[in-house]
Amino acid sequence: MSTKILGLRTVGYKVTDIEAAKAWYTKAFETEPYFDEPFYVGFNIAGYELGLMPDEAVTGDNVVTYWGVEDIEAAYKRFIDLGAIAHEAPQNVGGDIVVASVKDAWGNVIGLIYNPHFKL
Repeated sequence: MSTKILGLRTVGYKVTDIEAAKAWYTKAFETEPYFDEPFYVGFNIAGYELGLMPDEAVTGDNVVTYWGVEDIEAAYKRFIDLGAIAHEAPQNVGGDIVVASVKDAWGNVIGLIYNPHFKL
């Protein structure tokens, strides 16, 4: 059970129209998605992931940067134990990919991701 942070992995953008966003990001970054599902679209941009997540009510928390971890439950608990505020509890987002997020004392969202499919 390691809580070691593995490095920056994913920047996720919440979008109200995932099909329109997918088309736009495909053109803007000149890259086809490597993962394309109705609940998530992932692009590999020079070794980092740009993810699109559908959300009908995009709010101020529409950008999340995810840091890779090997054990998301332990990492999430560690951040909470250090005083972070729960934002989104660990949740499976497809296959064996799990994401979670917390807010630090200043209101910044810190994303955590376990994604065994994305390798640097």
